[in-house]
Amino acid sequence: MIARSLPEGGAPPTGFLSAKRDRTVSVAAVAILSFVAGLLAAAQFVRLHSGPAAADRVFELRVYHALPGRLPALHANFRDTNIRFLKKHGIESIGYWTPQDPPDSENTLIFLLAHDSREAAARHWKEFRDDPEWQQIAQASRAGGEIIERIESTFLTPTDYSPLK
Repeated sequence: MIARSLPEGGAPPTGFLSAKRDRTVSVAAVAILSFVAGLLAAAQFVRLHSGPAAADRVFELRVYHALPGRLPALHANFRDTNIRFLKKHGIESIGYWTPQDPPDSENTLIFLLAHDSREAAARHWKEFRDDPEWQQIAQASRAGGEIIERIESTFLTPTDYSPLK
């Protein structure tokens, strides 16, 4: 850690923390606004209505973190096969995004899925993983080395005021 000496009284130079905080807030705001804009754009292709959501319908936000240099392989997998297999197993793709700013733009794929229920999601993911054709394709895709460092999955319920239900 690099130690910096502060002026008398211990306060950092005027604007020092403010500039750093403003940059952090700006990056976060751009990321959130980009994600929301993508969701709204995707809403025209999915069930968009102002009434209540289907009783059990849930969304799943997935974040895939690729190993260094492997994001292009991850994109190729989704483009060429993964989306087709998700659909085959009853998993509805809403949209796919990559962050705009480094370092996340170098290794992150973010996507939103829809399921009729949490139970349906569990069943469909099991069917997906157990599909022999999928297992062969997944194994072949890793011939050049592992692709994924980690996966995050969060299930979401739309609010009563959400345009996407």
